[in-house]
Amino acid sequence: MVNGSSHNKVFDIDEHREAAMRRYRFVKGLYEEFAEVLRHIIGEALNAASVKIHSIEARAKSIESFGKKAVLPSYSDPGKPRYRDPLAEITDIAGIRVITFFPKTLDEVDSIIQAEFTVIKKKDKRNHSPVRNRFGYQSIHYLIRLNPKRSALPEYKCFAQLIAEVQVRTILQHAWAEMEHDIRYKPAGAIPQSIRKRFDALAETIEMADREFQAIQDEDEKLRSAAVMSISSGNLKQAEILPDTLKAYLDARFGSDGRMTLFSYNVVADILKTMGFANIQQIDDCIKSYDDDHICRTLRDFRQGQLRRFAYTMLAGMGEHYARLHPWSSDKKFLRRCRAIIKRLNDGGIAVGSYAPGEGTTGHSH
Repeated sequence: MVNGSSHNKVFDIDEHREAAMRRYRFVKGLYEEFAEVLRHIIGEALNAASVKIHSIEARAKSIESFGKKAVLPSYSDPGKPRYRDPLAEITDIAGIRVITFFPKTLDEVDSIIQAEFTVIKKKDKRNHSPVRNRFGYQSIHYLIRLNPKRSALPEYKCFAQLIAEVQVRTILQHAWAEMEHDIRYKPAGAIPQSIRKRFDALAETIEMADREFQAIQDEDEKLRSAAVMSISSGNLKQAEILPDTLKAYLDARFGSDGRMTLFSYNVVADILKTMGFANIQQIDDCIKSYDDDHICRTLRDFRQGQLRRFAYTMLAGMGEHYARLHPWSSDKKFLRRCRAIIKRLNDGGIAVGSYAPGEGTTGHSH
């Protein structure tokens, strides 16, 4: 410490920094492992709960960053260090950041964190006043440690006394935090009033966008749910062609096929809409008079998967229109394959139709 009155004493910054960094070098690897363990636990728990997020980041402070924080002055007495024992008192040496797509997911992540860890402290910065000194920075911060049950396991005992900070925020909140990083910690009085006003206006815009994205997702889920309900109630004309409504219809019509992913139904739904189909009712009108099992036995010696049987049945119901309207119609091999299937269907005694969505052409070709 330098000489002077006790009131004006200041700590030796360089000595304090070097001592803190020296101690941290010995345990930095442990904190890196701790951060990865937390990332894995949170990721596995989110997957098990089917909570979809953007990303999970994990890090331990660099030695330089730790040294810089170790010499921050005390709030009450700038002549003293804020952290007398930095390694014991700094709580964000290990850090986790969970970034979600939508605000509603923040509550789902909160439930996971509360269930999986001992939460020492939680601070929800979304609830701060709109007039902020930090220009709209929004995030939920947790200080956590492993819960007693987990820390008692041999592989986790070395982390039992460690604390980590977890930040949870939406992708828009994250983008905001990254963009205003350079000025975030400046005192409010150090920022020109004109800049403050622009930041406040931008903060409100970002918050509004977050709410609107959530509203869009909620409305999308509502409409998709209603469309699936239309399938079960038989109101097929009201059922838009979407991956989940198409799956619901085909499961009811052909039997479910657990091998198919929603991505596969999305591809087929896009093809159907490109061909001119506007709703599930039109699909049903096209194929309702055909037996997919009979078609499959005619074309193959074994039962095909759901989407393959559906394609064969659509081809039977549409005939040449299927090849003409399909997005692959310019592919000569595709056209030859379609016509070969039509011939085999006719040869097998299955009358091929001529349905075309929107053209009112039904019935069988001869």
